[in-house]
Amino acid sequence: MKAFALFSALKNPRFARLYTAQAISQIGDALTWVGLALLAYQLAQGNAAVVLGTALTLRVLAFVIFSPLAGVVADRVNRKWLLISCDFGRVLVIACLPFVDAVWQVYGLMFILNTFTAFFTPTNQATVPLVMGQEDAGQGFALSSATTELINIAGPGLAGAAAALLGGRDLFFLDAVTFLVSGLLIMTLPSLQATRGEVQRSTWSDIRDGTARLWRDPPIRFALLMELVAAIAGALILVGTVTHVKTDLQLGDASYGWVMAAYGLGATLASLVVGAYGKRVPRTTFVLLGALVTSLAILPGNQSALYPLLAFWLVAGIGQNWVNLPAETLLAERTEEAAQGRVYGAHFAWSHLWYALAYPLAGFLGTRFPERSFLYGGLLALVLLAFIWITSGRLKGERVAAPRTTE
Repeated sequence: MKAFALFSALKNPRFARLYTAQAISQIGDALTWVGLALLAYQLAQGNAAVVLGTALTLRVLAFVIFSPLAGVVADRVNRKWLLISCDFGRVLVIACLPFVDAVWQVYGLMFILNTFTAFFTPTNQATVPLVMGQEDAGQGFALSSATTELINIAGPGLAGAAAALLGGRDLFFLDAVTFLVSGLLIMTLPSLQATRGEVQRSTWSDIRDGTARLWRDPPIRFALLMELVAAIAGALILVGTVTHVKTDLQLGDASYGWVMAAYGLGATLASLVVGAYGKRVPRTTFVLLGALVTSLAILPGNQSALYPLLAFWLVAGIGQNWVNLPAETLLAERTEEAAQGRVYGAHFAWSHLWYALAYPLAGFLGTRFPERSFLYGGLLALVLLAFIWITSGRLKGERVAAPRTTE
């Protein structure tokens, strides 16, 4: 029952509406990527994978470029209207997708779409402690994380059913409606204006300050570096699982779906554990344990049959969540309200930069060492983990030390 105590966060009416809007927009994200896959196949046929790979690259590029600026803007304006603008902007972009007839148009629209997402997501993250308070933000993040993972599991299936009913291109109209509903729901919220710092600085200074706070604070820096460890393991899972299941094990699409569902289920269960025990166990302990668990879980991946793989990927999902979710909560606990936007924006950029580095590594290992890619990747992650742990030293009292400011 403790694991489900995090639903008490919904007693806060402002968080309940913010959470519902986020969940609806994430359903829209699932519709977007299923619709994009079908559209890419229509436009490029055999080169559809290239189109999707380029779209994912543009997604990460937009996040890395724009999310630090988004965090600065979130510190300065009423976040309510920033979130609404992002949702309505995504409505307009997605409504254009049914009418494209060239691949370059897809690339342009996807970059614009993910620019809006680069502003929406860190702003939404920074708003959770604003509406919940710093002490209770962990439960809000845990509930949001569990919901995100459930949507990641069920969303593609629901999107596929909707595509079969409506057609690939018309799916985007339903997609646009989800973001419209999300924006309208956020309109019902009161003002979401964060406290302004006493010293007013330039935009560039605030962007630099967001990153500086990540690297200056020892527990946050430790969590950020452990996210690189988790990114290596996560990228290998996302890139290499389909080849292992369909080529090495000679299994079908359904088996691949079950394996990835186990990965998402592990992350969902882990969110419930963090929600129940996050205040008792130091955040950095969760982060360290998560990085260790997810790195160990992928080691036997290449030699695993279907059922062992399901178990290993379930554990890997738990580890991934135990790195990422406590890191988000650490930012809320160790950053004053006036700077949370820029810190969440910088963190969003750095965490996606890790994947921009990890994806090519996963591709190289899968191509160069197809029979040992998970083993070598897991060993590399463990070596990096050990190096970070040794050089960081023991992190204690992460909530005792006051966060440093530059105000």
